[in-house]
Amino acid sequence: MSTPLEHELKQLIIETLELEDTTPEDIDPDAPLFGEGLGLDSIDALELGLALQKTYGIQLEAESEEARRHFASLRSLAALVEARRND
Repeated sequence: MSTPLEHELKQLIIETLELEDTTPEDIDPDAPLFGEGLGLDSIDALELGLALQKTYGIQLEAESEEARRHFASLRSLAALVEARRND
């Protein structure tokens, strides 16, 4: 079961990356966003990073280990947004 924030992020991913055949229910919060899971690539990561910056004011270093960790799954991305919202 997704939290409201996770659902919001699913919508953001679908709209930002124009995943026309994907619904929020298709995105498992614990599945990897890159590679095997959702199958996103580095271009998708940049677009998603810009969308997060525009929507939530979150900035990440593109090549940092921290960014890789936060982009591991939808759930880790939601944790990042939640933590930065409360800063």
